[in-house]
This record gives sequence, structure tokens and C-alpha cells, in this order.
Amino acid sequence: MEYLVNALYIVAFSMFIYGLMGLTGPKTAVRGNQIAAVGMLIAVVATLISIRDAEMGNWILIAAGLVIGVVLGVPPALRTKMTAMPQLVALFNGVGGGTVALIAYAEFLDSDGFTAFQHGESPTVHIVIASLFAAVIGSISFWGSVIAFLKLQETLPGRPIGIGKLQQPLNALLLIAAVAFSVIIGVKAISPEGPTSSLWIVGVLVLSGILGLMVVLPIGGADMPVVISLLNALTGLSAAAAGLALNNQAMIVAGMIVGASGTILTNLMAKAMNRSIPAIVAGGFGGGGEAPSSDGVVRTAKATSAADAAIQMAYANQVIVVPGYGLAVAQAQHAVKDMAKLLESKGVEVKYAIHPVAGRMPGHMNVLLAEADVSYDAMKEMDDINDEFSRTDVTLVIGANDVTNPAARNDPSSPIHGMPILNVDQSKSVIVLKRSMNSGFAGIENPLFFAEGTSMLFGDAKKSVSEVTEELKAL
Repeated sequence: MEYLVNALYIVAFSMFIYGLMGLTGPKTAVRGNQIAAVGMLIAVVATLISIRDAEMGNWILIAAGLVIGVVLGVPPALRTKMTAMPQLVALFNGVGGGTVALIAYAEFLDSDGFTAFQHGESPTVHIVIASLFAAVIGSISFWGSVIAFLKLQETLPGRPIGIGKLQQPLNALLLIAAVAFSVIIGVKAISPEGPTSSLWIVGVLVLSGILGLMVVLPIGGADMPVVISLLNALTGLSAAAAGLALNNQAMIVAGMIVGASGTILTNLMAKAMNRSIPAIVAGGFGGGGEAPSSDGVVRTAKATSAADAAIQMAYANQVIVVPGYGLAVAQAQHAVKDMAKLLESKGVEVKYAIHPVAGRMPGHMNVLLAEADVSYDAMKEMDDINDEFSRTDVTLVIGANDVTNPAARNDPSSPIHGMPILNVDQSKSVIVLKRSMNSGFAGIENPLFFAEGTSMLFGDAKKSVSEVTEELKAL
């Protein structure tokens, strides 16, 4: 039976890697996701087969857990619209972290404060350390993901929520306290004094949970894609640690894959914003809401109509579409694809400029455009397309705000100064689709909207794009 379990694990691990490779492109992403899901199913089956001498009551609990997981997980995933995908990702990530924390708690109770491991063949120290690491990081990830979900859902405001200068000292104290509690548990577990009270492990979970809340609350919405990626990496690392404690190879491999990929993605996104991960975790950036101009001068934006926008684009040689969160909110990706197809039939070259942190989760715009069957070759990353804006006749900005803000390049006093942006302001003309003049998640005004070559087309993005398409048909 052991050989069968090991063989199934090898198959599952291979499918994890093959599935991850499929996620590198839109054309293979769905298949890659399906392959990885089947691999996880095989890993679960292998783990169930490896269980020996389990009482009937345990099997009933396992079956109940599987059923509850399917019932609670599948319907939301099927019903969730693309606009709410960041919330779903944050929620599922939080569930993973919470599960790992509960596993660590269960292991503490089952092993009588980890002292039972002293009588086994496994080294006590590494099991205790891995279990406590899983408890701390899993709890941080769960509660941090809950706050991220509530901010994305707009149940909590997207602006930073903190206590000023006391924020970082408080976070440091919470971390020190959680580690101190863990050290006490570890010392008692390997000492002959006997088991420690379960209140200590509860203290670890509570302190870590509060730390998770206090770390994410001061982080503004503009940093949320990086936060989600970071929390995802933490969940993966905590799962790998729990797998090490349980001697479960599936959890170790899957957790390390998630942890490594999440860490790499977090670093890439932080570099794309020209900010360090510690600076992002420190919070205080990304306020959201209405914001005055930096010099107090009242400016007036120039409005345009769908007909005028259609004429501008119809007679252009090249149009660059810059999608942002407004595209996701309006679910305008299919309408944009139809408009682009019509422009291309008129001899206009259409490209899509993707900023790494546009939207509310990593790859948000890529997913939306891929859903509308936009050619992957037409989607250009920031570094690949920035030089083309100066040669572009019309740039169509759809709900993108902070990632097109020239203040990041020109205004040293701006909170986003130094953040790489799309050079939209260098285009010959710019058309911006927005519902209103409200600022983006960073909470600062965008001078692009008041520039001489910029015109604003107000209204729902999907409706506006559809109106432009109808006007194009009449030309």
C-alpha cells in the first residue's frame, strides 16, 4: 500500500508542475488549472489511502469535511463574476491559511502539547518548530486575507486604517509576543517538565491573528494586488511547514510551489511599483476617495462624446487601450474586443497596454482580456509598450487611474513618485473613460485628466464603449 501511495504522490506532484507551466499563458491557463486540480484530487486520495487504523467516526468526519468543502467552495466559484475575482482569491487564500492554523492547533492537542513526539522516531525539535511556524503564519494569513477581502468588497474603506506612529511598534510587539509564546511551548515540549497548557497555543493564534489584522488594515487599496500575492505566499509556506510536521509530502510540495511562486510574484510586483515589500507592509499608501490637486488650483477637464471619440480612433494609425479596474467593474472586456475588431477592419492597429498592478489582483487585466478572447500577442507589458506611446495617435484609458498618473514621474511630492507608469501622457491624444472625476485607490488627483490633449468620456465603461462602436459602424 505504501508503494501505491508514493506512486500517486509522484503523479500528483508531476501534475502540479505541469499545471503550473500551463498557467504561463492565456491559451493554456484553463487546461493548466484543470491539470493542477486533478493533481490535488489525486494527492487527497493518496492521503486518504495512507490513513491506517482510523476509527469509523474519523472517516465520517473526513467525509463530512469533503462534502462541506465542495458545497461551500464550488457554488461561489461558479457564480462569482470576474469583477469579484480578487475577493474570491483573497477569501480562498484566507481559508487555506486558517486551515493550516487549525491543523497546528489540532496537532498541539493531539500530541499533548507536542510532548508525544518525544517517544516517536521523528526528531521532536523540527516538528515543534514547523507546527508553531504554521500556527503563526497561517493565522496571520487568514486574518490578513479577511481584511483584504473586506477592503476589496468595500465593506471596509479602501483607504489606510491605522494608528499612526504607534502602528509599527505595536506590530513589532505583537510579533515578539507571538514568537515568545511559541518559544515557551517549544521549550516545554522538549523538556521533561511535561505538557504546557492549551492556552499558550491559543495565545499564539490570537496574537498572530491580531498581527494579521494590524498589518493589512493600514495598507491602502492601491497596494492590494501586492498584498494578496504576499498573503498567498505566506499561506503556501505555512502549508509546507504543516506538511513537514505531519510528514505529508503532498502538503510540502504544494505549499512550497505556492510559497515560491507567490514570493517571486510579490517581488516582481513590488519592483513594478518601485517600492520595497517592507514599505508596502508598513502601509499608509493608497487612500482612495476624492482628492484635491496638489497646488490647490481648480482645474476643468474637457468632456467629449462617443461620436467624437469614434472619429478620433477611426482615422488613427494606432490605438492603444489601457485597461484598469473600471474595465472590470463595468465588465466591458467583450465590448472593447468588439470595438477593437471593428477598428482593425478599418486598418487601425490596436494594442493593449498592461500595467503589472492594474486592477485588484495580480494579472487581473490579463484574465479579463483573455476571457474576451483578446489575442495574447496584442497584450503588451509596460516595459514593452512604453516607448510606443509617443508614436500613438490615440490612447483609450478605461478606468485606469494611478498607473497612468504622470505625477509619479514629474512630482517629487506625490505619494506615488517613482512608481513606474504607462507613458499615456506622451500620446498625441488621450480619451479617458470614467464614471466621474473621483481619484483612484491611491487617493490623489491625476493631472493627465486635465492635460491639453486629453478628453473625458463620462459614464459606464461598457455603455460608452458600445456607443463608440455604434458610431464607428456609421463612419
